[in-house]
Parts: sequence; C-alpha cells; structure tokens
Amino acid sequence: MRQRILEAAQNEFVQHGFSGARLDNIAAQASTNKRMVVYHFHSKKELYIAVLERVYGEIRDIEKQLQLQGLPPREAMALLTGFTFDYHHNHPDFCRLVSIENIHQARHIADSDIIRQRNRSVIEVVEGILTRGIAEQVFHNQADAIDVHMLISSLCFYRVSNRHTFASLFGRDLTLPEHAARHRQIIIDTVLAYLERAAD
Repeated sequence: MRQRILEAAQNEFVQHGFSGARLDNIAAQASTNKRMVVYHFHSKKELYIAVLERVYGEIRDIEKQLQLQGLPPREAMALLTGFTFDYHHNHPDFCRLVSIENIHQARHIADSDIIRQRNRSVIEVVEGILTRGIAEQVFHNQADAIDVHMLISSLCFYRVSNRHTFASLFGRDLTLPEHAARHRQIIIDTVLAYLERAAD
C-alpha cells in the first residue's frame, strides 16, 4: 500500500506541483482512501518529501552500480556523464519534481537529512575520479567536484526541463533519438574538454 501511494503521489505532484496536489486525488489513484494516505504519511508535506527521497534515491542507487572506481579517470567521467544524460532523458518526472522543488526554494529538501546524505555520494564519486585524474595528469588540478557535478547536471537537465519551450521556439523536438544521441556526445565532450583544458 505504501508503495502504491508513493507512485500515485509522484504522479500527482508531477502533474500539479506541491501546491496543486490533492490527497483525495492521490488516494483515488492508489485505489485507497484519504485516511489511509494520512495513516502512512501524516501530511501532504511528509508525502511530498517521501516522493523526493524516493526519486533522488533511485538515481543515486543506480550510480553506485556503475563501478566507476575501477575505470581510468577519463572513461569513468565519460560513463558518469553519459549515465546522467540517459537518466534525465528517460526520467522527465525527476526533472519536473526538481523544478517544482526549486520553485519552493528547496524548503522541503531542507527538511530531509536523507536527501542530503544520499546526494553526498555523487560528490564523493566525482571527487574520486578527479583525484585519480589529477594524479595521472589527465585532468587539471583546479577541478572542483561540486562544480563538475553542476556542469554535468545542468547540461543534462536543461534539455529535459526546457524541451517544450525549446520545441515551440525553435521547432526542434529534443526527445527524438537523433537529437538525443548527438546531445549526449556533445555533453560528454564538453565535460571532458573542461577537465582536460589545462592538464598539459
């Protein structure tokens, strides 16, 4: 039941945001009643935070399976960047929820120690790749893990979060496979070019 409520809640928050979401709608989608939703999650805010913990947890769990520590630094960074691109491209709901939380100035994430702890893992992964890359003189030594994570995330996130306005303004559907494949390689090349720009 709890999992069914979470799935219904994720859909409701994606469609209507935190402010517009209704517990009655979530209960109906989960084939239960509002009393059971409140029994499991107590409030709409707590349910929303649980959804955020769920979606952030999913991407972090898959990242751990990449086993990047066993790869050469350049290959590891390319794989991490490509994975991030693929995840954002295939999970537009994740991007939508992150956008919604930014509208609320991250005040719900601020109440979740779980999200902050889980997201520390990606910085540790990037730090490990950078440390090895700098030691091998593959990457320049000014590279900062949070900056690199921001660079990767922003490039991958933008083309999903802005795909509708981009299509309307420029007549290009960013969801088409030919565009996605090209953009994926552009982003990988951009990240590597930044890291290698002064390595020599």
